[in-house]
Amino acid sequence: MAQAELTIDLAALCANWRALRDASGRAEAGAVVKANAYGLGADRVAPALADAGARRFFVAVAEEGAALRRILGPGPEICVFSGHMDGDADMIRAGNLVPMINSIDQMLRHVEGLPGHPFGLQLDSGMNRLGMEDSEWRALRDIALAQNPVLVMSHLACADEPDHPMNRQQLHAFRAMTDGIDVPRSLSATGGILLGEDYHFDVTRPGVGMYGGLPFVEARPVVQLTIPVIQTREVQPGETVGYGNSWTADRPTRVATIAGGYADGILRAMGPEASLWAGEDKCKVLGRISMDLIGVDVTGLKDIPDRLELLGQHQSVDTLADWAGSIGYEILTSLGLRYHRTYLPA
Repeated sequence: MAQAELTIDLAALCANWRALRDASGRAEAGAVVKANAYGLGADRVAPALADAGARRFFVAVAEEGAALRRILGPGPEICVFSGHMDGDADMIRAGNLVPMINSIDQMLRHVEGLPGHPFGLQLDSGMNRLGMEDSEWRALRDIALAQNPVLVMSHLACADEPDHPMNRQQLHAFRAMTDGIDVPRSLSATGGILLGEDYHFDVTRPGVGMYGGLPFVEARPVVQLTIPVIQTREVQPGETVGYGNSWTADRPTRVATIAGGYADGILRAMGPEASLWAGEDKCKVLGRISMDLIGVDVTGLKDIPDRLELLGQHQSVDTLADWAGSIGYEILTSLGLRYHRTYLPA
């Protein structure tokens, strides 16, 4: 079978969530499952997290929230980061979703279209992405608070850099905007949780750390990816491998061609630095990563395995991201649809 195998360890994922929950101190820990649970499958990830104790989930858009409600059923709170967009009212009502209101326009749309329906508020504490800026918040604050929001949140821009001055700047801004209100507050995702108690407030939002990504260094690996070997060949000195003749053999080399490529989310840019593993033996990628195939140096192996490991105990999503000049989030969310997926139970 020339199909790569993606194994998702739900027990490890839930252990990571519990560790971040515990690191959140007295704050409630939610769970961010946007982008199909960072590419790993919300239909399997979200129920496992609910069974582990998560009662508040976060998604990017109302469509994701509607799908998640069908998965989880009634009960858990589902917050929508993009707020209440035009055309969302039916989904928000039917799914009992909680839009995180980002502007005066969204506030008006919500209270007029769904009077009395729960909502939260998102404030811009300096990231300049989503949420109400200070002047807009001051104009709307009393009106919005009179409608009994269930959560007020903001988002840190540099939480993966603990010493970055932006963290303190945003913390002070968020406090200045919200101190004294009688509404639960949330500022921190994974990186913010790790910054310490000052950043926890009432609700935290574990995200990439649950899935095994940085900056949660102690995270258990969640994803393993093994790729089948289709064919091997002997390449002589002076011969080349792959598109563009980008790698030339300087010695006799045994090359394995494996069944994966950029169509599977193995980013083309990682090729010059990338390696795979056969047990405890490291095997260098040769030449360019193409759409469906990758050449790998297996010269040093006594026996050629049926599969080589790209993700697992030896290297994480952040290892791959470093090779590609990217971030672990992109690696996770790029994992393709062609993999055979196996879920280890929680």
